[in-house]
Amino acid sequence: MTIAYENGVNLFDTAEVYSGGKSEIAQHLYLPVSPLSLSLSLSLSLSLSLSLPRAETERGLSRKHIIEGLKGSLQRLQLEYVDVVFANRPDNNTPMEEIVRAMTHAINQGMAMYWGTSRWTAMEIMEAYSVARQFNLIPPVCEQAEYHFFQRDKVEVQLPELYHKIGVGVVSWSPLACGIITGKYENGVPESSRASMKSYQWLKDKIVSEDGRKQQAKLKELRHITEKLNCTLPQLAVAWCLRNEGVSSVLLGTSNPAQLTENLGAIQVLPKITPHIASEIDKILGNKPHSKKDYHH
Repeated sequence: MTIAYENGVNLFDTAEVYSGGKSEIAQHLYLPVSPLSLSLSLSLSLSLSLSLPRAETERGLSRKHIIEGLKGSLQRLQLEYVDVVFANRPDNNTPMEEIVRAMTHAINQGMAMYWGTSRWTAMEIMEAYSVARQFNLIPPVCEQAEYHFFQRDKVEVQLPELYHKIGVGVVSWSPLACGIITGKYENGVPESSRASMKSYQWLKDKIVSEDGRKQQAKLKELRHITEKLNCTLPQLAVAWCLRNEGVSSVLLGTSNPAQLTENLGAIQVLPKITPHIASEIDKILGNKPHSKKDYHH
């Protein structure tokens, strides 16, 4: 966290379910500076913490869970407020009005500055926005979405209308596709990697599948571009995410200081991704989604 902060990172993303809340306690202990100069973003999430069977009221986006969950997280972080609280995954059991009212209440009570969504569709975000406008409540300001070389449709096609219409920005996650884009799976699955862990069997299956092998072949081709730009594959991948106009911020998940330092080098690569380089990358990936505008021509 100190390395990140000293390199200008001012957003740390946490969630109540990481290690059953222990992650937040650790983050409090390691906050390198006064929290006032840091943006802390907090994911209020529906993802179940596996060690604890949660009661019905301790998950989802009911008013009760949003307010109690946020209070619990703030206690563990020992903070008075966070900058952004995210509603992670839509909750079909809770009316949208209840979610927007609860988030507005949390902000009015000073527990958060803003609220955002995570893994919501453009329609759901638009519904939250409409409810907020209808009842004079606070609309969401950003969406956390998965975005990387192999996952482009949502951020490049479905969300752009929202960027322009209601000013929602994207905080993107998984720029390296769970490590697939680092190239470390080029020759199978190494023992020390995430994909060799029992709980990540799904990732291993994905990597060794035919699609997975095709992805590795594309990454090999992208190495020509990294050589030209004098950067690494992860740096190219992160810079490529950052260059999207709708992306306000890219979340990095790093497991050691060296990876973090390498990923932060993406900032130097960003200006090197010219339109020409971007179209070369598109050619190699072969998955550029058609934006809605293209249909009119």
